[in-house]
Amino acid sequence: MTLNVGTIDRILRVLLGSLLIIWVIMGGPLWAWLGAVLVATGLIKFCPAYAIFGVKTCKTKG
Repeated sequence: MTLNVGTIDRILRVLLGSLLIIWVIMGGPLWAWLGAVLVATGLIKFCPAYAIFGVKTCKTKG
């Protein structure tokens, strides 16, 4: 698994994902549970959709 999520991308994913989770807990729509996916991909630094489309927001060494 090659890392493909950069630092700024990770921060935004975790922040937005957390807000969505809080929203659904407070009575928001069920689709807001997708925030858990954002948090997970931010924490593991890998996004399967990025891999499929060849997107990479992290810097590579070399």
